[in-house]
Order: sequence, then C-alpha cells, then structure tokens
Amino acid sequence: MIDELPIDPTIYALPLFALLLGLEYVVLSRRRARGRTGAIGFERRDSTASILMGVGSILPVFVINLGVFALATVLWSWRLWDLGTGATAWIVAIVGWDFLYYCQHRAEHEIRLLWACHVNHHSSERYNLTTALRQPWTPWTHMVFYPPLALLGVRPWMILVAEGIDLIYQYWVHTEAVGMLPRWFEWLFNTPSHHRVHHGSNPQYLDKNYGGILIVWDRLFGTFETEDERVVYGLTKNIDTYHPFRIAFGEYADLGRDLSHTTGLRNRLGVLLRAPGWRPTVVTAPDRSRTTRS
Repeated sequence: MIDELPIDPTIYALPLFALLLGLEYVVLSRRRARGRTGAIGFERRDSTASILMGVGSILPVFVINLGVFALATVLWSWRLWDLGTGATAWIVAIVGWDFLYYCQHRAEHEIRLLWACHVNHHSSERYNLTTALRQPWTPWTHMVFYPPLALLGVRPWMILVAEGIDLIYQYWVHTEAVGMLPRWFEWLFNTPSHHRVHHGSNPQYLDKNYGGILIVWDRLFGTFETEDERVVYGLTKNIDTYHPFRIAFGEYADLGRDLSHTTGLRNRLGVLLRAPGWRPTVVTAPDRSRTTRS
C-alpha cells in the first residue's frame, strides 16, 4: 500500500494563527496602556525576522517531509501491525510523535550539530506568537526520528498529520499573555508557563521542558522545571542580528570555525557531538560561540 502525501494541516490553521497573533497584540497593548509591564511584548524588527524565518522554512520543511514520508513508506513494509485509521491509530500516531519529539528536541539541545539545526528558534530575546514562527530551515533530524512510527503500524500519511497537529498545538504556548492554567492541565500538558521556561536563558531554565503537547515526558525523564523567577529570553550569548540567513545559519558558521581551530579526531567529534557549551581542553582560538546552552 502506498499512501498519498497529505495536505499539511498547519495550512488550515493559518487563519487561526493570524487571529491569535492579533488578539495577543491587543491584549498586551492594553496591559501596557494600563501600566502592567510584565510582558516584554513585540519589537518590529524581531517580529519581522521571526515571520521571515517562518516563510523561509516552508520549502525546506516540505522537502524534509517528503523524505519522512518516503522513509516511512519503506518501513511500512516491515510493520509489526496495521493499526488502521481508527482511534487507536490516531492515539499511537499523536502520542508516539509527541514522545519522539521530546527525544528529538532534547537531542537538539544536547548535541551541538543538532543544536545548529534548532538554535534559531531560541534566538529571539522576546517571547510572543511570532516567536513560534521562527522555525528551523534545516530540520533534517525529522527523517531520523519519525519514520520508525510506521513500524508500529502508523500509516505514513498519518505520521505527517500527527506532525501538523503537534506543531499547531505548540503555536499557542509561545506567549506571555497567558498565565498559569488549572493545575491538572499544567501537570499533563505543555503550557505557556512551561514553554516560557524552555525559552529562558536563566541558569535554572537551561535545557528544560522539551515537551511538545505533553509535559509528562519531562516529568518522567527529569527535565521539568517550573516557572519561578522572571524569564530572560534568548541565548546565553545572543546573536544580535535580525538577518534571517544569519539567524538560520550562524551557528553552522561558528561550528565550522571551531572545527577549523580544533585538533585531533576525538576533539573534533566532541565539538560536533557533545553539548553546545563543550570545548576541548586545549584550543587554538578563543571561544566566540554565542549559542552556549549547557
């Protein structure tokens, strides 16, 4: 069986994205007018850069999704089950994608080569719904983590739909306009409070709260942190640019520079595969990395 490539469900969500963005802008503007300055709010150049990053991601994400679909179709031939298209299949598809998203997201923070794919999403020093649009232009790790869902009997087209559902959910958590939600919801699901922590450069917030839809993965695997103090958004060493290409590829350039000044195979593999903040004991150039996370 060969499935047809589905239409990305995020396309249908675009009007909702625009509506929520406008509503957020109105809410934060009114709060500021009333003297409530807790939220950082918007900045024109920053929001423009985030929107351009989102637009620029459309083509590479489409190509990567073709790769995910093709690999999943191949793996489908070795599936253990065929879950069909009913409720069980959708639960496995969505929860399975969300768990694998946790794994991928954590790997992107803990392995510098993968961090180079993801760092642009953390590069804004503001936090609003345009930040959610600051998407990677090189999301090749999708082809590693998600096709194996086909082995569990999830049809390839359902895998891509589950991706869209996960991405749509994560849009609304990128805001300071929403405070704490009911305790049961905060315990189970990713929320604006949890995700603000994830975007924080405060020492206690680094590399925490990786969950997409569910925050229980972080609770289970020891990466959960509550929002206690005011979040400082961005990187520990910010990039100070609004240029989309520099945002998208700046860490690759830094990575290449560090590799060129590192000697020995073990050290070079360490630069590529260890945490973004790792450096060999002896280097031949000063550390000018602006993207250290841990």
